[in-house]
Amino acid sequence: MKNAIKKEYAKYVGLSVVGMVCVSCYVFVDTFFIAMALESDGLTALNLSIPVFSIVHGIGLMISIGGATQYTILKNKGEDFNTIFTHSLVVAGLAAIVFMIVGLFFTTPLAKTFGAAGTILPMVTAYIQTILYFSPVLILNILLIVFIRNDHNPKLAMAAMVVGSFSNIVLDYIFLFPLSMGMFGAALATGLSLTLSVAVLSLHFLTKNNQLHLRKCKLKIKQMMNIMPLGFSAFINELAFAVSLIVFNLIILGIEGNIGVAAFGIVANIAFVVIAMFTGVAQGIQPLISKGYGSGDRVLVKLILQYAIITVVSLGLAIYGIAYWKTNAIVAAFNNEANVVLAFLAANGIRIYFIGLIFAGVNIVVAAFFSAVDRPKMAVTISILRSFAVMVPMALMLSAMFGMNGVWASFVSTEFIVSMLSILFLYMKFKKIGDFKKI
Repeated sequence: MKNAIKKEYAKYVGLSVVGMVCVSCYVFVDTFFIAMALESDGLTALNLSIPVFSIVHGIGLMISIGGATQYTILKNKGEDFNTIFTHSLVVAGLAAIVFMIVGLFFTTPLAKTFGAAGTILPMVTAYIQTILYFSPVLILNILLIVFIRNDHNPKLAMAAMVVGSFSNIVLDYIFLFPLSMGMFGAALATGLSLTLSVAVLSLHFLTKNNQLHLRKCKLKIKQMMNIMPLGFSAFINELAFAVSLIVFNLIILGIEGNIGVAAFGIVANIAFVVIAMFTGVAQGIQPLISKGYGSGDRVLVKLILQYAIITVVSLGLAIYGIAYWKTNAIVAAFNNEANVVLAFLAANGIRIYFIGLIFAGVNIVVAAFFSAVDRPKMAVTISILRSFAVMVPMALMLSAMFGMNGVWASFVSTEFIVSMLSILFLYMKFKKIGDFKKI
């Protein structure tokens, strides 16, 4: 039995991790090409813009994971499940409309709130506005990926993300170099690549095994509201990244100015790829844990959780080792102007900040577990601790005491503290499990 579970775990998690890395490469590739084309000013502008991408992505994950969790649970109980897909699409459409309105009327105030000023402001405004205009495609892309994975077609979900990622590389190069379109070009490349990904995903509806259908039904506000709590922890995880960027950017602007923000941009955007791996593990286990929970299979649930925690801790340790060993080479790839201050700050940041990734993986997986077994309050508690309750006080306190080193260390201390609490929550829950009603 264990071998069968391992095989299924490897299939879902492996494909999900590859897919999420491809999604994160939208930002990573933007970072690389912008560093080459626009140097430190471009890196600063991108880092001030990325919170918007994270927030849109987080809303998409909240709707998708919340809807897909209900979809899978109802499916395994033999109940009508396609009404959930229909309601999820409606909620996604409403969210996209809100983002487009923000893009149309509030982009400049938003950019200023994030710390953009002077020559950086028009660059940030161009990137944010373009991403917000493409928000319907970004949200639909995430929604289809998650639902199609839950509809037993993880290979197509991965293929779509790979196609989108590679097309983004090509378009980034064309728009930033031959066409010299600047920050607008980088954001446009992202939007068009996501559109191609959606086109690939839509092939699922032509397959014989497709069980996803739009169901003609009466839309219920309560049903739409019930979708979001189960995916709320995923949104908070993305929000945690966005909030840490905003808070850190504002603090760093006061300590090291634009060059400090550029250094943080290198560190944070590489970390974004690693966080995407952990999110991939979390998304990969969601269908399996929800299936086990829906069918009452406690052994499946516990084994999948154990495998996931071992996976993220191992990944975190391996990535930290590589990053520490190759720090200078990594920084040099994003430091086209060979700025000595930028190189020093970014290298120091990688060596400290990346320690926190080991603990971040545990927090992301445990929050996803509680969401998958229909316990959103526990998931949200973990996520809020990461994003607001611990992170912000730590950043303010440690940066005041230790400057830039304090900024890097605040991420580490936050993730460590919350991981200890996450493990405690798991211990308390599993200790008193008699059946799934007590999970």
